[in-house]
Amino acid sequence: MAPVAGVLLLAITVVLAGGVVTAALDRPAEPAPSASLSLSAVDDRIAIDHRGGDALDADELTVRVRVDGEPLARQPSVPFFSTAGFRPGPTGPFNAASDDRWRVGETASFRVAGTNDPTLAPGRTVTVSISVDDRPVATLETVVEPG
Repeated sequence: MAPVAGVLLLAITVVLAGGVVTAALDRPAEPAPSASLSLSAVDDRIAIDHRGGDALDADELTVRVRVDGEPLARQPSVPFFSTAGFRPGPTGPFNAASDDRWRVGETASFRVAGTNDPTLAPGRTVTVSISVDDRPVATLETVVEPG
């Protein structure tokens, strides 16, 4: 009878320990920063204005661009200065030489190179999704205007 009781106590201990570890690891995820952003696109230039809310760390941003629902072949890795698929010299916090904090009142922009696909052209719809550490912050949409 003693070996059965020992096995039973060991099983209870393992189950309880597993519950404690699960509870400790199952902490709620930190919420995404809250920011009000607006998007414009003129010719090959995409600009995003930070209109309100939390400052965003450019080093933690992921920016994904779609044109008429199709993702660009090459996506911007922000911050950058020169990268395939984009014209050199993005502005604001998307530029590697700038302050990494994207604050209210600042505009971040970049120009899509003609070698990227699909190309920007007047009348096409551009959608930009921004996330911080895989936590969605904003999905913005606009129509490309002629310059």
